[in-house]
Amino acid sequence: MEVLRTPDEATADLAGFPWASQYAEVATGDGGRLRVAYLDEGPADGEVVLCLHGEPSWSYLYRHMIPPLVEAGHRVVCPDLVGFGRSDKPASRDDYTYARHVEWMRELLFDYLDLREVTLVCQDWGGLIGLRLVGEHPDRFARVVAANTFLPTGDRPLGAAFEAWRDFSQSVEVFPVGFIVNSGCTTDLPPEVVAAYDAPFPEEAMKEGARQFPVLVPATPEDPAADANRAAWKGLETFDRPFLCAFSDGDPITAAADRVLKERIPGTKGQAHTTIEGGGHFLQEDRGAELAAVVIDFVAR
Repeated sequence: MEVLRTPDEATADLAGFPWASQYAEVATGDGGRLRVAYLDEGPADGEVVLCLHGEPSWSYLYRHMIPPLVEAGHRVVCPDLVGFGRSDKPASRDDYTYARHVEWMRELLFDYLDLREVTLVCQDWGGLIGLRLVGEHPDRFARVVAANTFLPTGDRPLGAAFEAWRDFSQSVEVFPVGFIVNSGCTTDLPPEVVAAYDAPFPEEAMKEGARQFPVLVPATPEDPAADANRAAWKGLETFDRPFLCAFSDGDPITAAADRVLKERIPGTKGQAHTTIEGGGHFLQEDRGAELAAVVIDFVAR
């Protein structure tokens, strides 16, 4: 597997992002090793809040949430998914599979960091990976906050908004990462923030993971990831630890997906589910402080 690495200077001195990444190595799946970046902030003995980002963002997305979570006494772990942020980037689209993404995060979070009693905060692909991990390893998680995400099996249509996004992602000549994030927000991001989302991808060749993610979402019952996701759902359907939905009111991609989570996951019963007003798909950008407050209150309760 050919692996590309973003130069350190490309993501230095970014607006509102003072944190230095830590690094671990995970198995590529073909005998090699990949370097995965993650933030680990706050007290080592605090409640672990694991923040998983999606497509095509990176841990920069959580910069509004890290300070209040740390101030509340929590240990905040924010990985960069392989192919994103400061993590290594396999050069071939064929090197990215749903199963590998799940295994890369499992190895980092459980084998290397040995995280336990985790509060998962997941959005977009952070949920497609994170909810798989909850379904497969429920004993590692104390509670879950799902925000604008879902766990598809290909048995239901993904919707016109997602299909339009997938078509765009596969046809656009230059994959405009910062533009995509800005387009998924209700607020207009300043140029330096858009640039920070572009920063981990100084070469178009580094965007193969970002291009591949949309076509890895199971769209048919025969998708390579469909059976594994169905098996994870069996785990989720017995997950009775607290599970909170905090979706925004302005995301056409995942609209109403929270209803399915509430119907099928026992831990959602009796929780103070909330709709965060004024947030788009990337609600951590639009309403990050509000989402952080929801997480803090949820852990406290």
